[in-house]
Amino acid sequence: MQRLSIRTHMQMELVDITGEVAGVVRGSTVAEGVAIVSVPHTTAGILINENADATVKEDVLKSLARIVPLQDAYRHIEGNSAAHIKTCLVGNSVTVPIADTRPALGKWQGIFLAEFDGPRTRDVLVQILPSAR
Repeated sequence: MQRLSIRTHMQMELVDITGEVAGVVRGSTVAEGVAIVSVPHTTAGILINENADATVKEDVLKSLARIVPLQDAYRHIEGNSAAHIKTCLVGNSVTVPIADTRPALGKWQGIFLAEFDGPRTRDVLVQILPSAR
């Protein structure tokens, strides 16, 4: 398993980590299989979405903020309940197919670290599994 260290700069942001994940895949000996990309954090997630138009990221974050407001009648004493809830909605991992030693993503797709309680330095774990042939 490979551990990436990703620095975030805002309280809430989507950080494109497609290139870093692709580098881990290229550096492995696996030509076909899957990469499991995850975060071992409770206030950050991983998602795959459009990577061609930056306004999609803005729309995703705006919608999540509307669905789960930063302040509400939350009881969690640390004050970051909204970040925990957004992580539950987004999820903490994705599975990415590998083909020809590259992540097999769609033309417009990218892999993103979803920061909900930043800025911080986040770990992203990438586990490469070969095809079962």
